[in-house]
Amino acid sequence: MGPGPINADPRVLRAMSAQLLGQYDPAMTSYMNETMELYRSVFRTTNEQTLLVDGTSRAGIEAALVSLIEPGDRVLVPIFGRFGHLLREIAERCGAEVYVIEVAWGQVFSPEAIEAAIKRVQPKLLAVVHGDTSTTMAQPLDELGAICAAHGVLFYTDVTASLAGNAFEADAWGLDAVTAGLQKCLAGPSGSAPATFSAKAVEVITARKSIEAGIREAGDAVTAHPIRSNYFDLAMIFDYWGPKRLNHHTEATTMLFGARECARILVEEGMDQAIERHRLHGAAMLAGVQGLGLAVFGDVAHKMNNVVAVYIPDGVNGDAVRAELLTDFGIEIGTSFGPLHGKVWRIGTMGYNARKDTVLTTLAALEAVLRRAGASVTAGGGVTAAYDVYADEERAEHERAAAVRP
Repeated sequence: MGPGPINADPRVLRAMSAQLLGQYDPAMTSYMNETMELYRSVFRTTNEQTLLVDGTSRAGIEAALVSLIEPGDRVLVPIFGRFGHLLREIAERCGAEVYVIEVAWGQVFSPEAIEAAIKRVQPKLLAVVHGDTSTTMAQPLDELGAICAAHGVLFYTDVTASLAGNAFEADAWGLDAVTAGLQKCLAGPSGSAPATFSAKAVEVITARKSIEAGIREAGDAVTAHPIRSNYFDLAMIFDYWGPKRLNHHTEATTMLFGARECARILVEEGMDQAIERHRLHGAAMLAGVQGLGLAVFGDVAHKMNNVVAVYIPDGVNGDAVRAELLTDFGIEIGTSFGPLHGKVWRIGTMGYNARKDTVLTTLAALEAVLRRAGASVTAGGGVTAAYDVYADEERAEHERAAAVRP
Protein backbone atom coordinates (compact mmCIF):
# COMPACT_ATOMS: atom_id res chain seq x y z
CA MET A 1 0.00 0.00 0.00
CA GLY A 2 2.89 2.34 -0.74
CA PRO A 3 3.43 4.73 -3.65
CA GLY A 4 4.45 1.89 -5.99
CA PRO A 5 5.30 -0.73 -6.93
CA ILE A 6 2.08 -2.38 -5.80
CA ASN A 7 0.73 -5.93 -5.93
CA ALA A 8 0.23 -6.98 -9.54
CA ASP A 9 -3.19 -8.13 -10.63
CA PRO A 10 -3.27 -11.98 -10.63
CA ARG A 11 -4.41 -11.87 -14.25
CA VAL A 12 -1.22 -10.07 -15.17
CA LEU A 13 0.93 -12.61 -13.34
CA ARG A 14 -0.85 -15.45 -15.11
CA ALA A 15 -0.33 -13.79 -18.48
CA MET A 16 3.37 -13.45 -17.73
CA SER A 17 3.70 -17.18 -17.09
CA ALA A 18 3.01 -18.00 -20.76
CA GLN A 19 5.74 -19.57 -22.87
CA LEU A 20 8.07 -17.26 -24.82
CA LEU A 21 7.62 -16.44 -28.49
CA GLY A 22 10.08 -15.12 -31.04
CA GLN A 23 9.47 -11.49 -31.93
CA TYR A 24 8.63 -12.36 -35.53
CA ASP A 25 6.31 -15.23 -34.77
CA PRO A 26 2.98 -14.23 -36.39
CA ALA A 27 1.28 -14.61 -33.01
CA MET A 28 3.82 -12.28 -31.43
CA THR A 29 3.47 -9.56 -34.06
CA SER A 30 -0.29 -9.88 -33.64
CA TYR A 31 0.11 -9.36 -29.87
CA MET A 32 2.28 -6.31 -30.54
CA ASN A 33 -0.37 -4.79 -32.80
CA GLU A 34 -3.09 -5.56 -30.25
CA THR A 35 -1.01 -4.00 -27.48
CA MET A 36 -0.59 -0.82 -29.51
CA GLU A 37 -4.35 -0.55 -30.01
CA LEU A 38 -5.10 -1.26 -26.34
CA TYR A 39 -2.77 1.50 -25.18
CA ARG A 40 -4.38 3.95 -27.55
CA SER A 41 -7.49 3.47 -25.43
CA VAL A 42 -5.53 3.78 -22.19
CA PHE A 43 -3.80 7.01 -23.27
CA ARG A 44 -6.96 8.35 -24.96
CA THR A 45 -5.19 8.87 -28.28
CA THR A 46 -5.30 7.94 -31.95
CA ASN A 47 -1.51 8.19 -32.29
CA GLU A 48 -0.12 5.54 -34.63
CA GLN A 49 3.12 5.42 -32.64
CA THR A 50 1.75 4.03 -29.40
CA LEU A 51 3.97 1.21 -28.17
CA LEU A 52 6.13 -0.20 -25.39
CA VAL A 53 9.70 0.70 -24.55
CA ASP A 54 11.43 -2.31 -23.02
CA GLY A 55 12.58 -1.22 -19.58
CA THR A 56 11.22 0.42 -16.48
CA SER A 57 9.30 3.69 -16.62
CA ARG A 58 12.62 5.56 -16.55
CA ALA A 59 13.53 3.83 -19.82
CA GLY A 60 10.45 5.38 -21.39
CA ILE A 61 11.42 8.83 -20.11
CA GLU A 62 14.93 8.48 -21.44
CA ALA A 63 13.76 7.16 -24.82
CA ALA A 64 11.41 10.11 -25.26
CA LEU A 65 13.90 12.76 -24.23
CA VAL A 66 17.00 11.42 -25.99
CA SER A 67 15.00 10.97 -29.20
CA LEU A 68 13.38 14.41 -29.13
CA ILE A 69 16.30 16.48 -27.83
CA GLU A 70 19.37 17.38 -29.83
CA PRO A 71 22.43 18.86 -28.08
CA GLY A 72 21.90 22.56 -27.54
CA ASP A 73 18.10 22.44 -27.60
CA ARG A 74 16.33 24.50 -24.96
CA VAL A 75 14.13 22.50 -22.58
CA LEU A 76 11.87 23.87 -19.84
CA VAL A 77 11.22 21.68 -16.79
CA PRO A 78 8.75 22.80 -14.10
CA ILE A 79 9.83 21.06 -10.90
CA PHE A 80 7.43 20.37 -8.04
CA GLY A 81 8.98 17.14 -6.68
CA ARG A 82 11.71 14.57 -7.05
CA PHE A 83 10.78 13.43 -10.53
CA GLY A 84 10.98 16.90 -12.04
CA HIS A 85 14.61 16.83 -10.97
CA LEU A 86 14.92 13.52 -12.82
CA LEU A 87 13.56 15.04 -16.04
CA ARG A 88 16.07 17.87 -15.71
CA GLU A 89 18.98 15.46 -15.22
CA ILE A 90 18.05 13.27 -18.18
CA ALA A 91 17.56 16.31 -20.42
CA GLU A 92 20.96 17.64 -19.36
CA ARG A 93 22.55 14.28 -20.16
CA CYS A 94 20.96 14.57 -23.63
CA GLY A 95 22.96 17.78 -24.09
CA ALA A 96 20.01 20.14 -23.69
CA GLU A 97 20.20 23.68 -22.38
CA VAL A 98 17.81 23.13 -19.49
CA TYR A 99 15.81 25.85 -17.73
CA VAL A 100 13.78 25.13 -14.62
CA ILE A 101 11.06 26.79 -12.61
CA GLU A 102 10.27 25.50 -9.14
CA VAL A 103 7.53 25.63 -6.53
CA ALA A 104 7.62 24.33 -2.99
CA TRP A 105 6.94 20.60 -2.61
CA GLY A 106 3.23 20.12 -2.03
CA GLN A 107 2.23 22.79 -4.57
CA VAL A 108 1.75 22.85 -8.37
CA PHE A 109 2.11 25.44 -11.12
CA SER A 110 -0.58 27.64 -12.60
CA PRO A 111 -0.86 27.60 -16.40
CA GLU A 112 0.03 31.29 -16.34
CA ALA A 113 3.33 30.61 -14.57
CA ILE A 114 4.29 27.96 -17.11
CA GLU A 115 3.28 30.16 -20.06
CA ALA A 116 5.33 33.05 -18.68
CA ALA A 117 8.36 30.74 -18.45
CA ILE A 118 7.78 29.50 -22.00
CA LYS A 119 7.70 33.08 -23.28
CA ARG A 120 10.91 33.86 -21.41
CA VAL A 121 12.87 30.69 -22.31
CA GLN A 122 11.42 29.91 -25.78
CA PRO A 123 12.16 26.18 -25.40
CA LYS A 124 11.88 23.45 -28.00
CA LEU A 125 10.31 21.16 -25.39
CA LEU A 126 8.26 21.46 -22.20
CA ALA A 127 8.90 18.40 -20.01
CA VAL A 128 6.65 18.06 -16.96
CA VAL A 129 5.63 15.28 -14.61
CA HIS A 130 1.87 14.74 -14.37
CA GLY A 131 1.69 13.05 -10.97
CA ASP A 132 4.75 13.12 -8.71
CA THR A 133 4.56 10.44 -6.03
CA SER A 134 7.29 12.13 -3.98
CA THR A 135 4.80 14.88 -3.12
CA THR A 136 1.52 13.11 -4.14
CA MET A 137 0.62 16.17 -6.23
CA ALA A 138 -0.87 16.13 -9.75
CA GLN A 139 0.08 19.00 -12.05
CA PRO A 140 -2.93 20.16 -14.11
CA LEU A 141 -2.11 19.63 -17.79
CA ASP A 142 -5.37 20.40 -19.58
CA GLU A 143 -4.47 24.00 -20.49
CA LEU A 144 -0.80 23.43 -21.26
CA GLY A 145 -1.20 21.82 -24.69
CA ALA A 146 -2.83 24.92 -26.15
CA ILE A 147 -0.12 27.09 -24.60
CA CYS A 148 2.61 24.92 -26.11
CA ALA A 149 0.92 24.89 -29.53
CA ALA A 150 0.61 28.68 -29.49
CA HIS A 151 4.33 29.03 -28.90
CA GLY A 152 5.57 26.18 -31.11
CA VAL A 153 6.74 24.04 -28.17
CA LEU A 154 6.71 20.24 -28.00
CA PHE A 155 4.82 18.97 -24.92
CA TYR A 156 6.05 15.88 -23.04
CA THR A 157 4.76 14.41 -19.78
CA ASP A 158 5.61 11.46 -17.55
CA VAL A 159 2.39 9.80 -16.36
CA THR A 160 3.98 6.83 -14.60
CA ALA A 161 2.32 7.56 -11.26
CA SER A 162 -0.99 8.91 -12.53
CA LEU A 163 -2.15 7.04 -15.65
CA ALA A 164 -5.41 5.07 -15.19
CA GLY A 165 -5.95 6.48 -11.70
CA ASN A 166 -6.48 10.12 -12.63
CA ALA A 167 -8.09 11.87 -15.59
CA PHE A 168 -5.74 11.98 -18.56
CA GLU A 169 -6.40 12.81 -22.22
CA ALA A 170 -3.36 12.66 -24.50
CA ASP A 171 -5.08 14.01 -27.60
CA ALA A 172 -7.60 16.37 -26.03
CA TRP A 173 -4.87 17.97 -23.90
CA GLY A 174 -2.45 18.37 -26.81
CA LEU A 175 0.34 16.07 -25.68
CA ASP A 176 3.16 15.30 -28.13
CA ALA A 177 4.94 12.62 -26.09
CA VAL A 178 3.79 10.61 -23.08
CA THR A 179 5.51 7.79 -21.20
CA ALA A 180 4.31 5.59 -18.35
CA GLY A 181 5.06 2.46 -16.33
CA LEU A 182 3.06 -0.55 -15.21
CA GLN A 183 3.78 -0.69 -11.50
CA LYS A 184 1.21 1.75 -10.18
CA CYS A 185 -2.39 2.23 -11.39
CA LEU A 186 -1.87 -0.17 -14.32
CA ALA A 187 -1.55 -3.03 -11.79
CA GLY A 188 1.55 -4.67 -13.24
CA PRO A 189 5.23 -5.10 -12.46
CA SER A 190 7.94 -2.60 -13.26
CA GLY A 191 9.77 -3.41 -16.48
CA SER A 192 7.77 -2.07 -19.41
CA ALA A 193 7.12 1.55 -20.39
CA PRO A 194 4.00 2.26 -22.47
CA ALA A 195 4.45 5.40 -24.57
CA THR A 196 2.66 7.41 -27.23
CA PHE A 197 3.86 10.09 -29.68
CA SER A 198 1.97 12.61 -31.78
CA ALA A 199 2.56 13.07 -35.50
CA LYS A 200 4.51 16.25 -34.70
CA ALA A 201 6.81 14.38 -32.30
CA VAL A 202 7.22 11.52 -34.78
CA GLU A 203 8.28 14.01 -37.46
CA VAL A 204 10.99 15.41 -35.15
CA ILE A 205 12.21 11.92 -34.22
CA THR A 206 12.22 10.39 -37.70
CA ALA A 207 14.14 13.39 -39.04
CA ARG A 208 17.02 12.04 -36.91
CA LYS A 209 16.70 8.46 -38.14
CA SER A 210 19.95 6.57 -38.69
CA ILE A 211 19.71 2.80 -39.11
CA GLU A 212 22.61 0.91 -37.56
CA ALA A 213 25.06 -0.74 -39.95
CA GLY A 214 24.34 -4.36 -39.10
CA ILE A 215 20.67 -4.17 -40.11
CA ARG A 216 20.84 -1.38 -42.69
CA GLU A 217 19.43 -1.93 -46.17
CA ALA A 218 19.96 0.04 -49.36
CA GLY A 219 18.23 3.39 -49.09
CA ASP A 220 17.98 3.36 -45.29
CA ALA A 221 18.56 6.65 -43.53
CA VAL A 222 22.04 7.41 -42.17
CA THR A 223 23.06 10.62 -40.47
CA ALA A 224 26.24 11.95 -38.93
CA HIS A 225 24.22 13.19 -35.95
CA PRO A 226 22.00 10.29 -34.85
CA ILE A 227 19.92 9.97 -31.70
CA ARG A 228 22.47 9.58 -28.92
CA SER A 229 21.30 6.18 -27.77
CA ASN A 230 20.98 3.00 -29.75
CA TYR A 231 18.70 1.09 -27.38
CA PHE A 232 16.40 4.08 -26.82
CA ASP A 233 16.44 5.28 -30.45
CA LEU A 234 12.73 5.74 -31.08
CA ALA A 235 13.24 6.24 -34.80
CA MET A 236 14.38 2.62 -35.02
CA ILE A 237 11.90 1.42 -32.39
CA PHE A 238 9.04 2.84 -34.49
CA ASP A 239 10.22 0.64 -37.38
CA TYR A 240 10.55 -2.30 -34.99
CA TRP A 241 6.89 -2.02 -33.98
CA GLY A 242 5.71 -1.04 -37.46
CA PRO A 243 5.20 -3.03 -40.66
CA LYS A 244 8.93 -2.98 -41.44
CA ARG A 245 9.66 -5.08 -38.28
CA LEU A 246 13.21 -3.74 -38.11
CA ASN A 247 15.35 -6.22 -36.17
CA HIS A 248 16.37 -3.65 -33.57
CA HIS A 249 16.36 -5.73 -30.37
CA THR A 250 14.92 -8.91 -28.90
CA GLU A 251 11.48 -8.15 -27.53
CA ALA A 252 10.95 -8.64 -23.78
CA THR A 253 8.19 -11.14 -24.48
CA THR A 254 7.13 -11.79 -20.90
CA MET A 255 6.88 -8.08 -20.15
CA LEU A 256 4.84 -7.54 -23.30
CA PHE A 257 2.41 -10.24 -22.17
CA GLY A 258 2.12 -8.44 -18.82
CA ALA A 259 1.72 -4.97 -20.32
CA ARG A 260 -0.90 -6.26 -22.74
CA GLU A 261 -2.90 -7.80 -19.88
CA CYS A 262 -2.67 -4.59 -17.83
CA ALA A 263 -4.27 -2.72 -20.71
CA ARG A 264 -6.85 -5.47 -21.37
CA ILE A 265 -8.02 -5.28 -17.77
CA LEU A 266 -8.37 -1.49 -17.91
CA VAL A 267 -10.16 -1.46 -21.24
CA GLU A 268 -12.57 -4.15 -20.03
CA GLU A 269 -13.30 -2.15 -16.88
CA GLY A 270 -13.50 1.12 -18.83
CA MET A 271 -11.06 3.97 -18.33
CA ASP A 272 -13.67 6.25 -16.77
CA GLN A 273 -14.64 3.48 -14.36
CA ALA A 274 -11.00 2.78 -13.44
CA ILE A 275 -10.39 6.44 -12.69
CA GLU A 276 -13.58 6.61 -10.61
CA ARG A 277 -12.49 3.48 -8.68
CA HIS A 278 -9.21 5.16 -7.81
CA ARG A 279 -11.03 8.36 -6.86
CA LEU A 280 -13.41 6.51 -4.52
CA HIS A 281 -10.83 4.41 -2.71
CA GLY A 282 -8.38 7.31 -2.60
CA ALA A 283 -11.06 9.48 -1.03
CA ALA A 284 -11.79 6.77 1.54
CA MET A 285 -8.09 6.52 2.43
CA LEU A 286 -7.80 10.31 2.68
CA ALA A 287 -10.83 10.50 4.96
CA GLY A 288 -9.51 7.57 6.97
CA VAL A 289 -6.10 9.05 7.77
CA GLN A 290 -7.78 12.33 8.64
CA GLY A 291 -10.24 10.41 10.80
CA LEU A 292 -7.29 9.00 12.73
CA GLY A 293 -6.17 12.56 13.40
CA LEU A 294 -3.20 12.54 11.01
CA ALA A 295 -2.30 15.73 9.16
CA VAL A 296 -2.17 15.50 5.37
CA PHE A 297 0.75 17.00 3.44
CA GLY A 298 0.37 19.37 0.52
CA ASP A 299 -2.43 21.04 -1.37
CA VAL A 300 -5.18 18.43 -1.12
CA ALA A 301 -7.05 20.09 -4.01
CA HIS A 302 -4.24 18.93 -6.31
CA LYS A 303 -3.56 15.56 -4.70
CA MET A 304 -3.51 12.50 -6.95
CA ASN A 305 -6.42 10.11 -6.45
CA ASN A 306 -4.11 7.18 -5.80
CA VAL A 307 -1.69 8.26 -3.07
CA VAL A 308 -1.77 10.40 0.06
CA ALA A 309 1.07 11.75 2.20
CA VAL A 310 0.57 12.16 5.95
CA TYR A 311 2.85 13.77 8.50
CA ILE A 312 4.46 11.33 10.93
CA PRO A 313 3.15 12.23 14.42
CA ASP A 314 5.58 13.89 16.82
CA GLY A 315 7.49 11.43 18.92
CA VAL A 316 6.79 8.50 16.57
CA ASN A 317 9.62 6.64 14.84
CA GLY A 318 8.37 6.54 11.25
CA ASP A 319 10.63 3.71 10.12
CA ALA A 320 9.71 1.59 13.13
CA VAL A 321 5.99 1.99 12.37
CA ARG A 322 6.55 1.02 8.73
CA ALA A 323 8.58 -2.01 9.82
CA GLU A 324 5.90 -3.15 12.27
CA LEU A 325 3.16 -2.78 9.67
CA LEU A 326 5.18 -4.91 7.28
CA THR A 327 6.28 -7.53 9.80
CA ASP A 328 3.03 -7.98 11.70
CA PHE A 329 0.39 -7.20 9.07
CA GLY A 330 2.16 -7.74 5.75
CA ILE A 331 1.36 -4.16 4.73
CA GLU A 332 3.95 -1.86 3.19
CA ILE A 333 3.61 1.92 3.16
CA GLY A 334 6.24 4.35 1.88
CA THR A 335 8.53 7.02 3.20
CA SER A 336 9.60 9.93 0.98
CA PHE A 337 12.63 11.75 -0.42
CA GLY A 338 14.51 15.03 -0.17
CA PRO A 339 12.89 17.64 2.08
CA LEU A 340 10.13 15.19 3.06
CA HIS A 341 12.42 12.34 4.08
CA GLY A 342 11.52 11.17 7.59
CA LYS A 343 8.63 13.64 7.80
CA VAL A 344 5.79 11.91 5.97
CA TRP A 345 4.45 8.48 5.08
CA ARG A 346 2.98 7.91 1.63
CA ILE A 347 0.05 5.50 1.40
CA GLY A 348 -1.16 4.30 -1.98
CA THR A 349 -4.50 3.00 -3.22
CA MET A 350 -3.69 2.05 -6.77
CA GLY A 351 -4.13 -0.62 -9.37
CA TYR A 352 -5.12 -4.01 -7.97
CA ASN A 353 -4.92 -2.53 -4.44
CA ALA A 354 -7.53 0.18 -5.07
CA ARG A 355 -10.17 -1.82 -3.20
CA LYS A 356 -12.39 -1.38 -0.16
CA ASP A 357 -10.86 -4.29 1.76
CA THR A 358 -7.29 -3.04 1.38
CA VAL A 359 -8.26 0.47 2.47
CA LEU A 360 -10.10 -0.70 5.61
CA THR A 361 -7.42 -3.24 6.55
CA THR A 362 -4.63 -0.68 6.15
CA LEU A 363 -6.43 1.88 8.29
CA ALA A 364 -7.17 -0.63 11.03
CA ALA A 365 -3.58 -1.88 11.07
CA LEU A 366 -2.15 1.64 11.04
CA GLU A 367 -4.30 2.59 14.03
CA ALA A 368 -3.11 -0.45 15.98
CA VAL A 369 0.56 0.18 15.26
CA LEU A 370 0.29 3.89 16.01
CA ARG A 371 -1.31 3.11 19.38
CA ARG A 372 1.54 0.76 20.21
CA ALA A 373 3.96 3.55 19.25
CA GLY A 374 2.31 5.88 21.77
CA ALA A 375 0.58 8.14 19.25
CA SER A 376 -2.72 9.76 20.13
CA VAL A 377 -5.22 8.65 17.48
CA THR A 378 -9.01 8.63 17.36
CA ALA A 379 -10.25 5.15 18.29
CA GLY A 380 -11.91 3.64 15.23
CA GLY A 381 -11.71 6.99 13.49
CA GLY A 382 -9.95 5.79 10.38
CA VAL A 383 -12.20 2.89 9.49
CA THR A 384 -15.33 4.83 10.45
CA ALA A 385 -14.42 7.78 8.22
CA ALA A 386 -13.67 5.47 5.30
CA TYR A 387 -16.97 3.64 5.82
CA ASP A 388 -18.73 7.02 5.68
CA VAL A 389 -17.19 7.71 2.26
CA TYR A 390 -18.35 4.34 0.98
CA ALA A 391 -21.83 4.88 2.42
CA ASP A 392 -22.10 8.29 0.76
CA GLU A 393 -21.09 6.75 -2.56
CA GLU A 394 -23.64 3.95 -2.18
CA ARG A 395 -26.40 6.49 -1.51
CA ALA A 396 -25.33 8.52 -4.53
CA GLU A 397 -25.40 5.41 -6.72
CA HIS A 398 -28.93 4.60 -5.56
CA GLU A 399 -30.03 8.16 -6.33
CA ARG A 400 -28.48 8.02 -9.80
CA ALA A 401 -30.15 4.70 -10.49
CA ALA A 402 -33.52 6.02 -9.31
CA ALA A 403 -33.18 9.09 -11.52
CA VAL A 404 -32.85 7.00 -14.71
CA ARG A 405 -35.68 4.55 -13.99
CA PRO A 406 -38.73 5.01 -16.26
